[in-house]
Amino acid sequence: MHRLRAEEIAQSPEMKNVTYQGRQVYIQQVNDQSETARVYPIDEPSNEFDAQLSSLMENQ
Repeated sequence: MHRLRAEEIAQSPEMKNVTYQGRQVYIQQVNDQSETARVYPIDEPSNEFDAQLSSLMENQ
């Protein structure tokens, strides 16, 4: 996923269908310097982690 799109999704009030390794995740914030995003699985909000932007997929 491109950094700008990840930032748009993180700032959007609408829930987007984004997956990481097959699991739907919520993007909290994007780190420009490391090209990562702070995410958590939708069904496990207490399990936050950093994911490479290249590993995030937006499903239409």
